[in-house]
Amino acid sequence: MNGKEEKQYDRIGRGTPIFSPNSQRMACGARISKKWIIVLDGKEEKSYDGLVEGFPSFSPDSKRVTYLAKEGNHWIVIVDGKEGKPYDEIMMGTPIFSPDSNRIAYAAREGNKVFLIVDGKEVKQYDNIGVGSLAFSPDSQRIAYKASVRNKWFLVVDQKEQKQYEDTLGGATVFSPDSKRVAYGAYLAKEKNRGFIVVDGREEKQYEDISAGSPIFSPDSKRVAYVGGTGNKSLVVVDGKEQKEYDDILKDSLIFSPDSQRVGYAARAGNERFTVVDGKEEKPYDDIPTGPIFSPDSQRVAYTARAGNKSLVVVDRKEEKPYDGIGAASLTISPDSQRVIYGAVLGKKSFVVADGKEGTEYDAIISGGRISGARIVFDRPDSFHYLVVKDNELYLVEESIQ
Repeated sequence: MNGKEEKQYDRIGRGTPIFSPNSQRMACGARISKKWIIVLDGKEEKSYDGLVEGFPSFSPDSKRVTYLAKEGNHWIVIVDGKEGKPYDEIMMGTPIFSPDSNRIAYAAREGNKVFLIVDGKEVKQYDNIGVGSLAFSPDSQRIAYKASVRNKWFLVVDQKEQKQYEDTLGGATVFSPDSKRVAYGAYLAKEKNRGFIVVDGREEKQYEDISAGSPIFSPDSKRVAYVGGTGNKSLVVVDGKEQKEYDDILKDSLIFSPDSQRVGYAARAGNERFTVVDGKEEKPYDDIPTGPIFSPDSQRVAYTARAGNKSLVVVDRKEEKPYDGIGAASLTISPDSQRVIYGAVLGKKSFVVADGKEGTEYDAIISGGRISGARIVFDRPDSFHYLVVKDNELYLVEESIQ
């Protein structure tokens, strides 16, 4: 970055480069002759026969790195440069770091058995472990995942097996923010595609479908919300109470406010899409690409919208200036809830918009999308940093709001 020419390789791996959560570190996969390597902060790691796309992965504190490599017919998890035991397969969606970055867990197959490996040790063996189900609790002390033995599926929490179901369990495993509660989706294909959410071991009402990204806990851990579907309709369920039905609830849009009192999401009715906050529908648009998001004090709401061929940000029901595009995952509210910033595109130039004011123009503002981990980050209420492309070079930009 910052204008320094990097070494050339035969090929750069798909999905890379990948940036750390703090945007200070960078890693990519590269091929030299017939071998693949990870280049971490400009330094080459050991070469392997192959690498898994989507890795490496940084820990939440940005200090640790893991990735998957193939050597011969076996796959290996590498953590901080150290190789784990070779297996026939490393299960999709793993490895994962704990929120405190100190622990790592993954599922691996050897023959016809699947093992759970936590902190480098095999702790349990099953016929299968559900893809994407492995999760650490927010305090990093607990672990949960979905597993099967002889076609019976069940949730395992702290190595204790929960109720068995005849068919598969769908969706993610979710801990409450205080780490005390657990929720997940159960999907019973033999019962006419009936699905339901299980919260603290209690089964909620059945629906024909439970949407991906459900359920979610409120920040205070006391409330639960999810998206259920019946026929061609979808609805949000909050604390067991059904809200209005729509043609669709937009994926991953359901959110609680930081104070746990408010609920927002994006919905579709016919060709119109709009944000729903506290049960009230806002102005319809052609699309709602991202949002809503709440400010840290829970009082403000912002989201991106598309009208025709223009994109814009809506803050507290007020439309900001339309642009040719708004950067994916760039919409951010400052820690003091006073400032709204995002990346915008106008013609061939990109810039950050802060409090409605356009910043310096660049060839591109990097936030989400093709470069994992890149986003606009507030360092203080009046300063932030982000990644840009200028003249085919990548730069880290730090700015202050006057």
